[in-house]
Amino acid sequence: MLKITNSATGNEERWILCGRLAGPWVAELRSSWAQSRDGSRGRRCVIDLRDVTFIDESGEGLLGEMREQGAEFVARGVVAKHLLESLKDSKPS
Repeated sequence: MLKITNSATGNEERWILCGRLAGPWVAELRSSWAQSRDGSRGRRCVIDLRDVTFIDESGEGLLGEMREQGAEFVARGVVAKHLLESLKDSKPS
């Protein structure tokens, strides 16, 4: 299960994720991202992964897409930070 909390201020849109970014929850986050991004009006987009306990391959793919679209990430723990570094390294030039 994945809990997605979305909040917005004048200059920032933030998604706080809690739980497992896997299986059907990847599609749920993709849908939430698409809906919110349409109305973001150039705000900075931050994805908070500090309370994510697991990310499967499709979740990693979605995070990569989000990074390509300008998302910034907040994470803790060695595994999450390593994942974000690998996404950064694989970003197309």
